[in-house]
Amino acid sequence: MTLNRDHAALTDHEAVARNVEAFRLAQIAADPKALSALCADDLSYSHSNGFLEDRAAFVANATDGKTEFLSITYKDPTIKIVGPVAIVRFHWLAEMMTGGQKVANSLHILMNWLKQGDDWKLLSRSATKL
Repeated sequence: MTLNRDHAALTDHEAVARNVEAFRLAQIAADPKALSALCADDLSYSHSNGFLEDRAAFVANATDGKTEFLSITYKDPTIKIVGPVAIVRFHWLAEMMTGGQKVANSLHILMNWLKQGDDWKLLSRSATKL
């Protein structure tokens, strides 16, 4: 029985890791379809300045073209599965063009992913400036 639980956790861990990477790539590409598909309907997305967005606002703002990501790195990610929830933490390093200027960003990110059926969806995200 323990073996089956360990195997299921490993499978969930891999599924979450795949979605986290898909989310990173969708952010760089500013892909509204991919971002929307990865987010739960009840998403709560918190930026490092305290600005909060729901799913619709996050997808619209992430893909409006005002910011172009040149690179995003998720450094030292950790994933902990707790029942139907995955707690993901990492150091976000990004370079972007915004307002005609190149800007570097360094944040600590906490993501909570919720298992819905067989899919893992981003339920909440919080960022802290480093």
